[in-house]
Amino acid sequence: MAAAQIFLVTPQSAEPATFGPALAEVLAAAPVAALLVRRHERTDAAYRALVQAVLPAAQGADCAVLVEDDAALARRIGADGVHVTGNARSVKDAVAAVKPGLIVGAGPIRSRHEAMSLGEFNVDYLFFGDLSDPADANAREMGAWWAETFEVPSVLSGRAGEDSAGCEFLALGESFWTGAESPAALAVRAAKTLETA
Repeated sequence: MAAAQIFLVTPQSAEPATFGPALAEVLAAAPVAALLVRRHERTDAAYRALVQAVLPAAQGADCAVLVEDDAALARRIGADGVHVTGNARSVKDAVAAVKPGLIVGAGPIRSRHEAMSLGEFNVDYLFFGDLSDPADANAREMGAWWAETFEVPSVLSGRAGEDSAGCEFLALGESFWTGAESPAALAVRAAKTLETA
């Protein structure tokens, strides 16, 4: 089985002027498969500005850029896909709007039943654990179960240095960007751990 890949999630503090350079450092340090740009409480204009700020560096490093819950924006702005946090209807609508050209992911997944239901909708991945913080024991167990049982790829939220519990991607969120250690150094550690897991 191939080594799991890094899936980054932007922190709440991300600002267009400063986050772009921080992201570029991480992308230069280690390979990153995808970046989910969280919306948090941003206005439409502020969110669009943040996505536009990260697109060139990310896509230039073969890192897919995913917007949160806005399939129309993903298409309009040239992002690589959309991450849906809503219910089954929202996931179906996103799949209908952007597939097959763009990526559609869904989560956080809260139960095995939800995972099986959403996994039937032609999504590209399911996300286990919190979008900002590392997964708890229950989410890790669900992610491991999913990865072992089903073909749809899975993303598990975690910390740099943790294994991915068999999931294809390890998501690094808030603590990755805001801790004492530099994100670039953490990315190198995460990549090494995932290579040897």
